[in-house]
Amino acid sequence: MFAKLIWNPQPLQSQSRYAHWVRASVSTLVLAASLIALTLIIQRQHPTWFMIPGSTTQKLTGDEPALGENHGKYIESWEMERDRAIAAFLAGRYRVSQEVLREFVSLAYATGSRLGVDPLLIIAVMAVESRFNPIAESVAGAQGLMQIIPKFHADKLEAFGGTKAALEPRANILVGAQILKDYIQRTGDVSLGLRVYSGGSVDGENLYPAKVLDEKRRLQQVVSRHGPAPRLSPRDQVAL
Repeated sequence: MFAKLIWNPQPLQSQSRYAHWVRASVSTLVLAASLIALTLIIQRQHPTWFMIPGSTTQKLTGDEPALGENHGKYIESWEMERDRAIAAFLAGRYRVSQEVLREFVSLAYATGSRLGVDPLLIIAVMAVESRFNPIAESVAGAQGLMQIIPKFHADKLEAFGGTKAALEPRANILVGAQILKDYIQRTGDVSLGLRVYSGGSVDGENLYPAKVLDEKRRLQQVVSRHGPAPRLSPRDQVAL
């Protein structure tokens, strides 16, 4: 019996199998935890890898706002470069300070976005009307960059302090763009709206619209050489 207790290998084998099972289980748990941690790290660094094909929405993580902000900064930088390119073109064409023109271009884009008027059309009207002279005044009493006649549009200038504001670039551009938009909507046509803006009738020959639209085409060529405008993706719009 003593010899049987000494030499029976079954208890030792059972303990060995249990220890092996424990080690295997621990290894499996460690491997699973490592894989989960690695997946989370990759998901945070490359969230689009985990999007379902064809879907337009996804759960936002803590890093998402930064992505939208970076894209927004890129668009802002692109717009600044676009304004510089337009200003540089106009400075050479009209011999006006590039820095001054950048301000006018920026105001035109802000106004166009606010009113729903093509900013390049606003800039083209300024070019033809005043050659970017903010204090230009015609014999008919038209004033400023877009040559508005204060006594006819006193109601629109009231928000800027009255008719004297017609020579202030921001007020002049905004009021001029409002007038231009009204004429285009009334006539139903950009060219006809430009005719009315210039003080002419919608009938007969009028070279003014052609001049403005030719100038706009030149500006479009400058912008096209600058490259296509960046756009926020739906994901970045949500993040912002």
